[in-house]
Amino acid sequence: SMLTLSRAVHDQMVAHCLIGLPDEACGLLGGDPDDGLAATCYPTRNLAASAKLYTVDPKEHLRADRDAEAAGGAIIGVFHSHPHTEASPSPTDVTQAPDPSWHYVLVSLRDTEPMVRSYRIVDGTIEEEPIRLLGR
Repeated sequence: SMLTLSRAVHDQMVAHCLIGLPDEACGLLGGDPDDGLAATCYPTRNLAASAKLYTVDPKEHLRADRDAEAAGGAIIGVFHSHPHTEASPSPTDVTQAPDPSWHYVLVSLRDTEPMVRSYRIVDGTIEEEPIRLLGR
C-alpha cells in the first residue's frame, strides 16, 4: 500500500502542525480509499491540548466525514505531529488507531526540516508505507 499526497495537501498538513506548536496538532485526510490518494486535508483541533497526546474534535471529524462523502470519497487517514520525537507511532498512537484501512501519518517537528512518514496499523502491527508526492 502507498499514500499519495498532492503538494498542497502535504504543505497544508505540515503548516497546521507547525501552527500547533508546542502541542501536537492533528487532522484528517479525505480522498479515495481505493487508490490511497489524499485529496483533502482537514486540519482539526487537538482537544487534548497536549504535547504528548492528540484527540481529534468529534464535531470536526463529523464535518470532515460529510464533506469527504459529498466529494465522493471518505476519510482515508489521520495525521498528527510529534513536536519533539521522530515520526514513528508511539504505543499510544498504536492503541488509538481505530481503523485498519486508514493511513496514519506522522509529522516530526524535532529537526529543522519537518519529516513526514505514513504507516498502516492493523491489530497492533505497524508497517511503514511509502508516500508519493504529486506536483513539484
